[in-house]
Amino acid sequence: MKSFCLYCFIFFMMGFASTFGQEKAVKKSESGKSAKRAPIDWKSLNRDPKKILPFTLPDPLVLSSGYRVVNADQWMNQRRPQLLDLFAEYEYGQTPGGKPKEFRAERISESKALNGNAIMRQIRLTFSSDPKIPALYVLMFIPANAVGPVPAFVGLNFKGNHTVCDDPNIRLGTVWVDQFDPECPSRLARENERGSMHSRWEPEFLIENGFALLTAYYQDIDVDANDHFAKGIHLLYKSDPSGKRTDSEWGKIGSWAWALSRIMDYIECDKSINPDQVCVIGHSRLGKTALWAGAQDQRFAIVISNNSGCCGASLGRHFFGEYPLFLADVRPHWICEKYHRLAKIVEQIPIDQHELIALIAPRPVYIASATEDYCADPEGEFLGALNADPVYKLLGLPGLGNITAMPEPDKSVGDTIGYHLRTGEHAITLFDWQQYVRFAKKHFQIK
Repeated sequence: MKSFCLYCFIFFMMGFASTFGQEKAVKKSESGKSAKRAPIDWKSLNRDPKKILPFTLPDPLVLSSGYRVVNADQWMNQRRPQLLDLFAEYEYGQTPGGKPKEFRAERISESKALNGNAIMRQIRLTFSSDPKIPALYVLMFIPANAVGPVPAFVGLNFKGNHTVCDDPNIRLGTVWVDQFDPECPSRLARENERGSMHSRWEPEFLIENGFALLTAYYQDIDVDANDHFAKGIHLLYKSDPSGKRTDSEWGKIGSWAWALSRIMDYIECDKSINPDQVCVIGHSRLGKTALWAGAQDQRFAIVISNNSGCCGASLGRHFFGEYPLFLADVRPHWICEKYHRLAKIVEQIPIDQHELIALIAPRPVYIASATEDYCADPEGEFLGALNADPVYKLLGLPGLGNITAMPEPDKSVGDTIGYHLRTGEHAITLFDWQQYVRFAKKHFQIK
């Protein structure tokens, strides 16, 4: 157990003592649909480090029985399964099954791209013959000059595959007009949106460094709205047609993580990718998703969280920026019902996010923050990495090395656990990608 009177860098909810107790769950109308909520007051989130209260973290190296984990075998075969079960029960919900029996992968196009430096493929993944079950469209870039299987980065995108690159051959799919609103319709993607999110993916940089990139639109698999799980991949496993969830039934983060594992299923059948050298990556809520996917699916060799914040890399007990009750209120569809109930008193939740990061061990993990990303809590993200370090050390790995305090901005630190604090806002930039590629090359022993 470690207690923290936290140093200064970040912030905690302005007027926490008066505001925290006033947070309320989403009200529902008689029809069962969520009532329209007022605009989110982001200014209510704390940015004053003096208001961060002391707290105690659960110890990742103490078994449920109270005995201490003393070796790698105990970690892998006892404590790690316990923690996975706890995160499924208390935070993300139980992920059902693995690869569906009706899983199919269909190549729908292949062409040269990125000035001839890449082969671009588009793959359609289907999971059921039922037309109500969505398909996942994967956009894939592979170095054109590759000799043999190459390492890869895999991640979900926010706006559609066509926004990753302005190539006219990329399929224009269906996108959602407004995230978070279950009443908002979908529409066909537009030509003028092509390449609009290019800077978040930097496919040319990845190809130049010998990496493939695989990405898919996250709302293909499950819309990012509190729709009471009436659409998306949940229909494949739905247990209650009324839309009611059990305490630990999976939320949307769970479904998006499930999709990442299905892309990994495809990779294992594609001889152009080295399945032992796959990095799973995500930004913001998809950074939370990447961590949960990497914790559950050990086929991902490296896990990368970019600005993932609350329910991602940031400690839930470090009340600053987004905090558990706030997130449970404004994004109830992301996590499980039990988390909603317990988030008001976060100490009731027997886990915290340093243990999610520790679940990646012994595989390398990289956590990144940004100096102006107040909502995602940079200090809390660093503390998540720092307090996962004892697990890596127990396994004989360097973890963060001798790092015990947040580094200066724009300096990458650590070893098996990597960390940096980038100057700037909530985003993923070329600087971030440069650190991730360097980190991957180091651990994959690529020159």
